Amino acid sequence: MRLELHLIHIYPRLLNLYGDRGNIITLSQRCAWRGISLQVHEVGLGDPLPECPADLVFIGGDQDREQTVVARDLRHRHATAIRDCVELGTVLLAVCGGYQLLQRYYRTAAGAELEGIGLFNAYTIHPGAGTPRCVGNIVVEVQRGTIVGFENHGGRTYLEGATRPLGRVVLGHGNNGQDGFEGARVANAFGTYVHGSLLPKNPDFADELLTLALQRRYPGYQLAPLDDSLERLAHRTAMARARVVKIPKSVAAASPETA
Repeated sequence: MRLELHLIHIYPRLLNLYGDRGNIITLSQRCAWRGISLQVHEVGLGDPLPECPADLVFIGGDQDREQTVVARDLRHRHATAIRDCVELGTVLLAVCGGYQLLQRYYRTAAGAELEGIGLFNAYTIHPGAGTPRCVGNIVVEVQRGTIVGFENHGGRTYLEGATRPLGRVVLGHGNNGQDGFEGARVANAFGTYVHGSLLPKNPDFADELLTLALQRRYPGYQLAPLDDSLERLAHRTAMARARVVKIPKSVAAASPETA
């Protein structure tokens, strides 16, 4: 039996500032190596969701201007369907700006308030253009190991209610640079500020997403192991660099409107 998954990539052309498409490439390749067909369906501004089973959903990040463009479309066209999918166990990954748009709201550096879809009981506030950004290498301790990558966001995110974090910050800023948390999780929906892109250097997390999706579609299925020597070398190298590389203050203060 040939296994098949369907991934819905929302706003791939508008929300892809930091190479977030690399996450799609990683999931596709890790499926292909195992003989699994991953069908990727791109949903642009004004497009309906495809009429197919939604096994995975991905939404990336970009600057405030792009988030403003897609916020209304996301809220009015897709909010109910996305929330329903997550309630049914669909796997979702949202990065940076996409993570913010799935919260209750995001208040930009200019003071505009973008209403989100409320999937995560959380909100984000950008303190203003004069505030140093949360930028640099980041290491996060999660349930099954560590996630490493790069963060670059001006907004500070605060979780509320039953929404739990994706992990605890070992190095970097995370959600707000204060409480030690990074990202959010509700059911099989994950939000994070980790770019770089996220999944190529974190094969265990990529496989966790695939396992959740496959076991929902094919109960009891177990992923075949892969030779991840190169991926694990990339992970270790990124971990080592995260502990020694510092971002100049001039960079940290740049691009105040980027989420």
